[in-house]
Amino acid sequence: MNLNTLSPIIFVGGKGGVGKTTLSSSIAVKLAKSRKKTLIISTDPAHSLSDALDVKLSSKIKNVCENLDAMELDPDEIVNEHFNQIEQTLRTYAKPEMFAKIKEHLRLSKDTPGAYEAAMLEKICRLISDRGDYEHIVFDTAPTGHTMRLLFMPSVMSAWTDGLLKHQKKREEVADAAKIFWQNKPDYEFNPFAPSREQRWQKAMVKLNERKELFLKANEILKDSKMTQVFLVMIPEALPLFETIRAVNILNEFKISLGSILINQIIPNSQNDEFWQIKVKKQGEILQQISSQLSHVKKHKIYLKADDLRGEKALNDIEILAF
Repeated sequence: MNLNTLSPIIFVGGKGGVGKTTLSSSIAVKLAKSRKKTLIISTDPAHSLSDALDVKLSSKIKNVCENLDAMELDPDEIVNEHFNQIEQTLRTYAKPEMFAKIKEHLRLSKDTPGAYEAAMLEKICRLISDRGDYEHIVFDTAPTGHTMRLLFMPSVMSAWTDGLLKHQKKREEVADAAKIFWQNKPDYEFNPFAPSREQRWQKAMVKLNERKELFLKANEILKDSKMTQVFLVMIPEALPLFETIRAVNILNEFKISLGSILINQIIPNSQNDEFWQIKVKKQGEILQQISSQLSHVKKHKIYLKADDLRGEKALNDIEILAF
């Protein structure tokens, strides 16, 4: 693998159990060894990045070796942080007497479907939008479906927020026409144009615009092939092949650059045992299908090793070969 062609943002995805964490860690270590300041981040709730790097990690950035930092995003911590920010925002413009009900609603919302994805999405968008002094950020992601949702949600959320803002613009047009009827009742309790109400609404609009800009920026980065590449890991078996083909088609549809398909755990041909000879034959059939059905994309191969691939040296020694 040519490290010089890798983009600043790298997502490593694939079906569960195919070796995503090992290979994303290997890529990160190789980049660090080539003197590229690199951060590797695990977004998979079932963290194994600590095991691969042989270093205890948390949600705080930790130095692993020269030029390499790592972190494991904690889902519960991110959700709590996300909702705490929402709570602080609401405090600035919600009526004090309404806040008890709002706070209870927020507490219940933490357990609703999509709460984790929304919180994780915003965290990832902020990480890729502000890389600091990192030349590369490598994301070790959850299984394929989760990764795809994270990659495509910025464009969806940007469009959703834009819809809210357009609705607000129409509201303002109607409001401007209606204000004349309230000019003589500035202090009326239910006056929708009282200064305090207008100020609260304007603060909400500021936050919506900030989120829209964040999602727009993240979406531009994700769809810029010079900035972002997705590497799909698979093993030479039928189910990972089918899932990889679907993922390739989805990436093409959403115009996100595919860096390469990493075909992991290939068994060397020279096997004496009958069991392993059968395995080699079956893998050979899948490898032929990969060649024919994915002929248009770049591919790399990684041979199965007997050793335990943990720690900086073992990860750096993994050979990611042209297919």
